[in-house]
Amino acid sequence: MKKHLLSAKGRRYLLGVLCAAFALGLFASAAEAAQIKIIIMQDKPGEAKKYRPLLPYFKSKGIDISFVGAQSYEAAAKMFTKRKADAMFSGSGVAGSMMIKGVAYPVARPLGKDGTSTYWAVILAPQGSATYTGSTSYFRGKTVIFCSLASSGEFYFRSIGGHNTAKKMLKAGSHGSAIDALSKGLADVAIVKNRVWENMKHKYPHLQIVGVDTGENPNGTLIMSKRANRKVAKEFTDALLKVMTDPSAEARAIRKKMKILGYIKTSQQNFGHTLSLLKRAGVSRRFSFVY
Repeated sequence: MKKHLLSAKGRRYLLGVLCAAFALGLFASAAEAAQIKIIIMQDKPGEAKKYRPLLPYFKSKGIDISFVGAQSYEAAAKMFTKRKADAMFSGSGVAGSMMIKGVAYPVARPLGKDGTSTYWAVILAPQGSATYTGSTSYFRGKTVIFCSLASSGEFYFRSIGGHNTAKKMLKAGSHGSAIDALSKGLADVAIVKNRVWENMKHKYPHLQIVGVDTGENPNGTLIMSKRANRKVAKEFTDALLKVMTDPSAEARAIRKKMKILGYIKTSQQNFGHTLSLLKRAGVSRRFSFVY
């Protein structure tokens, strides 16, 4: 029986067609899943674990999330501009600073189980201390402790000019540790997040609020890089905003594990007070997240 064999040229052509088809298949499957890279600060252990419940939910929506580490907030800003990252969850101080620098914009923030999504700074001092009057002279001769680059910490303190008169400034690793340091007499005044104080005040009956910020700051906002793919960013944001009403097991897991009701839409208008505070604290487009 006569056999029909392909010529060498024919075999090469067929191989090329098969390779091209295989490559196109790979590209097609890769294009099916949108990619979002979320920045995680390397000096915050457990940060990636905190947001891990989001992974299966977004995978079910055809969006693959990966976490990329940044050594500093300035490095994170550069990652945004160089398209090495797409998004980041952050406190209002850092989020607002990224907005002022022109590298990111806000899209959503979590709504707590208690219905809250904002916070403000409170000034704490030992019981019997004088009330803060709004004058920088209040801090003269005092040691003040706060969290670095926090709207309810360093940024607030600088926005009211306290850094010009305070005898000494100390930076705490957390709002809770700032309260504890104040209680031990390591500082005369602490500037902290009101939500943290409310949860801890029963432990410190000898401390009291002597001053309060008059505006609110969005909590834990997700900011998107201005250079991120807009179509993918919208898909990601839309899915995040649906966490509150999505009946799927993945969405329920987010609400339970992250102890939230879901996410609510957030825009630059929600940052009105924060941006004003940051600008008074000296934040500009050239700000490098260091004083």
